[in-house]
Amino acid sequence: MIAPPIGYGASGEHESFSGTVSIGTAALRLLLVEFGRSAASWTRRLVFLNGHGGNVEALAAAAALLRYEGRDAGWCSCGVQNADAHAGHTETSVLLHISPGGVRLEEMVPGNRAPLADLLPAMRSGGMAAVSEVGVLGDPTTATAADGERLYAEMVDGCARRIARWKPDRNGMLT
Repeated sequence: MIAPPIGYGASGEHESFSGTVSIGTAALRLLLVEFGRSAASWTRRLVFLNGHGGNVEALAAAAALLRYEGRDAGWCSCGVQNADAHAGHTETSVLLHISPGGVRLEEMVPGNRAPLADLLPAMRSGGMAAVSEVGVLGDPTTATAADGERLYAEMVDGCARRIARWKPDRNGMLT
């Protein structure tokens, strides 16, 4: 069975950008735990799929608690090798593949292209606005639907392999 997606997450780092709504890490963790406890009554195994780095702390804590309680829970991030971090080539290409009408081609501008590891200290203290005036980490102007099709397939195949292998680490992350 596939449950409906949870439309909110821990996105506090984006709050300086209009339209951002974040429920925070603590609320997301609680939501995932209660969801998992409820779902455990009708499924023997539970997998959370994630597409946002800000959710990782809540996912790891929730899956670890669910596992501690005896529930077979895990989580998997939908990522690919060498992806840029936010609204750049990778994510824009995937959107051009799966939902091209949602991409505003005329508004695309390159953002900060430094490696995420270099940006994290400033992001932790000042949010996304501290490292990108426009909220973009990468370059969406190079995105194509063809790249999106390939990247999307990599994401799906990677998650499917990790789910089939079912080797959760101590925090439930599928490896």
